[in-house]
Amino acid sequence: MRRRTRMEEAQHHIVGAGIAGLAAAVYLIRDAGCAGRDIHIYEQLDVAGGALDGSGDAEAGYLTRGGRMFEEHFACTFDLLDTIPSADDPSVSVTQDIMAFNRMVPGSSNCRLVRGGKPAEDRFELTLHAQDIVDINRLILMSERSLAGRRIEDFFQPSFFESNFWLMWSTMFSFQPWHALVEMRRYLRRFIHLFPGFTRIAGILRTRYNQYDSLIAPVLRWLEEKGTVVKKGRRLTDVKIDGTLDDRRITALVFEDGGKVDMSDKDRVYLTLGSMTDGAVEGTNDRAPSLDDTFGGAWRLWHRLAARHEGLGRPEVFCSDPQKTAWHSFTVTLDGPEFFEFMEDFTNNRTGTGGLVTFADSGWLLSVVLFHQPHFRDQKRGKYVLWGYGLRGDRDGDFVGKPMWQATGNEIIEELCGQLRLADTQRRWFAGAPVKPCRMPFITSQFMPRQPGDRPAVLPQGAANFAVIGQFCEQPRDCVFTVEYSVRSARNAVAGLTGRVSPPPPVARTDMDPMVLIRAARVLVGM
Repeated sequence: MRRRTRMEEAQHHIVGAGIAGLAAAVYLIRDAGCAGRDIHIYEQLDVAGGALDGSGDAEAGYLTRGGRMFEEHFACTFDLLDTIPSADDPSVSVTQDIMAFNRMVPGSSNCRLVRGGKPAEDRFELTLHAQDIVDINRLILMSERSLAGRRIEDFFQPSFFESNFWLMWSTMFSFQPWHALVEMRRYLRRFIHLFPGFTRIAGILRTRYNQYDSLIAPVLRWLEEKGTVVKKGRRLTDVKIDGTLDDRRITALVFEDGGKVDMSDKDRVYLTLGSMTDGAVEGTNDRAPSLDDTFGGAWRLWHRLAARHEGLGRPEVFCSDPQKTAWHSFTVTLDGPEFFEFMEDFTNNRTGTGGLVTFADSGWLLSVVLFHQPHFRDQKRGKYVLWGYGLRGDRDGDFVGKPMWQATGNEIIEELCGQLRLADTQRRWFAGAPVKPCRMPFITSQFMPRQPGDRPAVLPQGAANFAVIGQFCEQPRDCVFTVEYSVRSARNAVAGLTGRVSPPPPVARTDMDPMVLIRAARVLVGM
């Protein structure tokens, strides 16, 4: 009988069942040769998937808290998902399904911006001043080191924040003026090849269903078939780390229920620190989500570890001011197609092809998306699901007269109807429709201004048996708030701790392609 090798005997413990943790498990099985039964995933909630979610039913209403966008250069993500059979056809991978869906339902918005209840006349224009264009190019060429700790509003002129470019940029990526200038530079460089289709949201790829059904459920099914099961409702309260800064290892995981898992010398640990969706609170048609922005388990664990151990980052930089990192989203489940048919005529886009529609003169900076239907695999025939969010939920609405953060689901619909100037007969389309608002106090926390060292390395100094994965570790050149960032962190971690997986490919440098730069320059100057 063949003896098991040292790595095969190792137990791999993954803290957090978001896409980073699930990706780490896939890499361990697929590329590192680990047995599925030797991988243990701990999730504090009763559902896996992290920010890639989708829940509810036709009667109570469906819920998606948000959604991440894809584009063709997400090399790690598409490599990972090319292993996973899709939700509908096991002979087709998730990657193949995404590509096929986007060929079938290509995205190109004809109505990105709305003003005064009508498609904005300048919706295909960036309305940048000459100095704004100079500043964008200057930012792209600056070094990250020179931008540490600076905010976007510290760099650009006031005119920049009145442009269509900023309106579309900020609502598409969820940037605020007080967010990190260094992160905006990364986005400009990472996605500069998308500039020609920017005003139409062209080049952005979407999944067939919500991202739980399209991405997470197939990955979970694959892992379960390999013998890996997510242990839900297991919240860590502490991680024991022993040794010196140059040679340290995790010796035990401690859980809220009093349980403890001791580590052997061969075992490996993958820590998800922080969370964009930690502390998320739902509301109803008649009740606004609570404003009690308390830390969840993911943030408390990171605070505890960072206070005791050098090199594990500074979580307070990202989560200390929910007023600057929160926004509210909402999901509406309709009984008929009337509103969708109206919006198809209004936007001149077939349902599912237009993407984000932003009400430019909305106090909340309200945006909505009409997904391709069905948006849930089990969605009943005749049901329609739309999603929206307010980037500036701290400001008063124009028709409700209160901040979105205080608005019920019915009041959000009242504001939406007002922005579209719907008649009373049209407003009846929403009668009895379940509306699920959701407050996420830390949804843009990863964008807060930072200094070197605020985010820990994937492989912290001296870490002999552990790594950090997810949105709050440092990975040069790549952009947070993307699935790619989380998956890349998982591959980096597994490669570093096992030595059996190749490191991820370099981040695509389209900003080094002369033709890409020429096309982007033409877009900025309106040629």
